[in-house]
Amino acid sequence: MPIALALFVGGLIALTLAADRFVLSAARLSRALGLSPLLIGALVIGLGTSAPEMLVSALASGRGEVDIAVGNVIGSNTANLSLVLGSTALVATIVSKASTIIREGALMMVSMAIATLLLWNLQITRIEAVFLLAGMAAAAILLVRWARRDPEIIPEPRDGEVRVGVEVLVGLGALSLTLLGAELLVRGASRMALELGISSAFVGLIIVSVGTSLPELATALAAARRQETDLVLGNLVGSNLFNTLAVLGLAGMVGPGAVSEEFRGALVYMLVVGAVAGGFVLMGRKLQRWQGAVLLALFMGFVALTA
Repeated sequence: MPIALALFVGGLIALTLAADRFVLSAARLSRALGLSPLLIGALVIGLGTSAPEMLVSALASGRGEVDIAVGNVIGSNTANLSLVLGSTALVATIVSKASTIIREGALMMVSMAIATLLLWNLQITRIEAVFLLAGMAAAAILLVRWARRDPEIIPEPRDGEVRVGVEVLVGLGALSLTLLGAELLVRGASRMALELGISSAFVGLIIVSVGTSLPELATALAAARRQETDLVLGNLVGSNLFNTLAVLGLAGMVGPGAVSEEFRGALVYMLVVGAVAGGFVLMGRKLQRWQGAVLLALFMGFVALTA
């Protein structure tokens, strides 16, 4: 237990400190390069913080454990839209343009709906995996095009002169430390869960998926504290897009196979949480504390469903 606790605490500290610096670098680069913060959030932060999901799911599929790979994607997506978004809303009100929510949010919901349809027959094939990976490429192209047409481009950085090369290196270093912190935390949490006698199924679906969502949680909270609300939404949209299309697609390519019937309920729950979160944000174009509390309650419902 002491080793597991040390891993957990050490990972949490590394995660928190590194995520805050990563968000700062992303925000500075978005302005220095004349890009939309939403694009940086979706493609850089969103995809970067989904690296743990990709690693876990690819390794699990390669070992023939398709259920762990699929459960990780479903659980991470649900946690992002309930635990992460709800916790962030408790820290600061999240505000964004309606056009941003409609475009990027709809793209995310469509991708999750497609994945649900593909998985409804309780298997994932390599053909389906190729379709998902192609969808990720198309989604990335759409995000870039939308960002170029976005009138909310900020040409001047607020933090004074920005040295792009330095910020890129610092940002990559911070991202690496964020992922390392998440890995240590997941290992510690999994070890503690096993030593406490919690079922392996619960550890796989909840501990692993929530653990691999911790970079999203840390970066979202850091962005909220800095009032970078577009980065918060971009982070979650990009992460869920990447999880649904790229991570699930890669898992299907590495190790296609049958999945458990239990995932049908979890898939429907994921879509319901997405619809509720999207509806909340569209109400007044912002997400307030009481709505964040509702999303956290939905996450607790997901835990109860999968226990």
